[in-house]
Amino acid sequence: MQNVFSRNEKKYLITGAQADQLIEALADNMEPDMHGEYWVQNLYFDTENWDIIQTSMEKPYYKEKIRLRCYGMPETTDRMFLEFKKKYSGVVYKRRLPILPSDISEYGVDEILSKDNSQIAKELAYHIDRTGAVEKFYLAYYRRAFAGINDEGLRLTVDSNICYRLDTLRFTEPSLGCSFLDPNMFLLEIKTPLSIPLWLAHLLCEIGIFSTSFSKYATCFTHWTKSKDSSFGKRVIKIA
Repeated sequence: MQNVFSRNEKKYLITGAQADQLIEALADNMEPDMHGEYWVQNLYFDTENWDIIQTSMEKPYYKEKIRLRCYGMPETTDRMFLEFKKKYSGVVYKRRLPILPSDISEYGVDEILSKDNSQIAKELAYHIDRTGAVEKFYLAYYRRAFAGINDEGLRLTVDSNICYRLDTLRFTEPSLGCSFLDPNMFLLEIKTPLSIPLWLAHLLCEIGIFSTSFSKYATCFTHWTKSKDSSFGKRVIKIA
């Protein structure tokens, strides 16, 4: 299991029709990953004054985030991941620590890290202690994921139903939260250790898909700060 990543990431906002066309055209070069389709659930850590996300939104040369991530549901997975994600000069670096779901339900993050002697655990503990960050923001989305057949390290994901909440900060009911994107809009991400393969670049151009700057956490945070109303955290999003 890989727990250290270094890769380039490109993001694209696309329509449902573009997503369908792209996925159909990928068949000869990419295949669904081992999990196929699933919910991705995240708990982002931040300070009392939201210093981490606000610094990130200033688009510095270097930025970092900590999150606890679950692929699927706690009762159907054998591990979660506490991740330290950094971005420097456009390249994304990620270091993650596998954690048992039973440990999360029984112990706090600080206690889990104090019992782990690994280098990644020490880095996470140092950063959390230095910033005073705690779990603050829940963000989930439904993902379709694909891996390259001949292009090693190539990964493509299509995310929909992006929703967030600041209450119920646990991995239950991923579709419960506040949504901000048009239901017909999807977030495409392409992740590769080097550049995007030529065949994929041509395909994106043919379909009319162009890269954009988009952070799920920053966009959700901005949406929340602009729309703190009585309906927050109450809307249920259904998957078609």
